[in-house]
Amino acid sequence: MKHKSVTIVVHTDGELESRQYRVPLWAFEVGKWTAGGIAVLVVLFFLFAGPITRNAVRAQFLDRQVARLQEENGRVQQLAAALNRAEANYQELRQLLGVKAPPEKVVVRADLPRALAVRARAPGAPPRPASDSASPLHWPLDDGGFVTRGQVQAGDPAESHPGIDIAVPTGTAVRAAAAGVVAHAGTDPAYGLFVLLRHIDGYETMYGHASRLVVREGDSVVAGQVIALSGSSGRSTAPHLHFEIRREGKSLDPLTVMKREN
Repeated sequence: MKHKSVTIVVHTDGELESRQYRVPLWAFEVGKWTAGGIAVLVVLFFLFAGPITRNAVRAQFLDRQVARLQEENGRVQQLAAALNRAEANYQELRQLLGVKAPPEKVVVRADLPRALAVRARAPGAPPRPASDSASPLHWPLDDGGFVTRGQVQAGDPAESHPGIDIAVPTGTAVRAAAAGVVAHAGTDPAYGLFVLLRHIDGYETMYGHASRLVVREGDSVVAGQVIALSGSSGRSTAPHLHFEIRREGKSLDPLTVMKREN
């Protein structure tokens, strides 16, 4: 029985003769299917390798972004520490020179009741409380700001609102109301960038809607230390600080609590 074969004719332009190559049919079939398999493998390689390559490039880009943000956060923490040191040196200098500080001023919104008046520290006001003070009774801002919304307890006809909102420009230094430990620091849909400090005797203080955090979970802070910069993150319509005081899980009115010390 004569074996079938495939004849391949190759003719070069300008030449009179052509070359002929006889390939057994089985060899031709094997070559054909092998070439088809290789083509399929090449297509599959590009289909799968493309996304993998893009993800690898994206991962490298994200790694660089994370490294840059960590570097920026480190610089912010250094600046905050330098600000704390400068303030302490300034107060020490005032005491050495015997300069008397002007009295505190009261910032009051005309459209708010007198009960929402906030005692604010005027420029050159007396030194802040001792850094080891652990009771959250100290105003968390250098500037008093404007209280735009007060405490509304659960069950009140108005929408419940634990804590107070204080309007201040974006980037205002937010300070710890007392010495404590950073229990949580991160992002929340409602509070935006926030810091939750835990103090002694069951006290906690919450600082929300920040534009930048300068502390991390687990950090120990002293009273008056810069922990964040104010902003308008989360569920917010304008730059402000949302400030809460809690004790044993119960929300306290910061204005009432703080007036006990002022």
